[in-house]
Amino acid sequence: MSNAYKNILVAVDGSKNAELALEHAVSIAKEKNASLYLLSVVDENAISHSSYAYSKVLAEEKEAIEKELLKSIYYATQQDVHDVTPLVEIGNPKEMIATVVPTNQSIDLIVVGATGKGQIQANQLGTTTSYVVQYAPCNVLVVK
Repeated sequence: MSNAYKNILVAVDGSKNAELALEHAVSIAKEKNASLYLLSVVDENAISHSSYAYSKVLAEEKEAIEKELLKSIYYATQQDVHDVTPLVEIGNPKEMIATVVPTNQSIDLIVVGATGKGQIQANQLGTTTSYVVQYAPCNVLVVK
């Protein structure tokens, strides 16, 4: 099996493990001369339960995510990875990371942190990382 990765997806959420995943994904993208996709997902379910206006919360969340993605883009380009595509999606993070974006973008490697921001819900719902490992159509690198 070849590991000549051409399209690498890294999920970023501002957590420490996501930062480590970004570092690994950038290193692999540089080594393989691959395209790097930076994905951040607005969890539609979490927003829909907010007591504030949905559109206001969504706009604030998207703005915060876009700022975080700019930092990630800057980091990647400083490491000489120039084919970087930021993606902001709205929906279920597990599905977006594991199946939707990888299928739409022909991803052949997903890089995720072992844990993310949502650790309070992890015991009830199962971790996003576990879901990605189980359902992804490609290789998954879990960074600790």
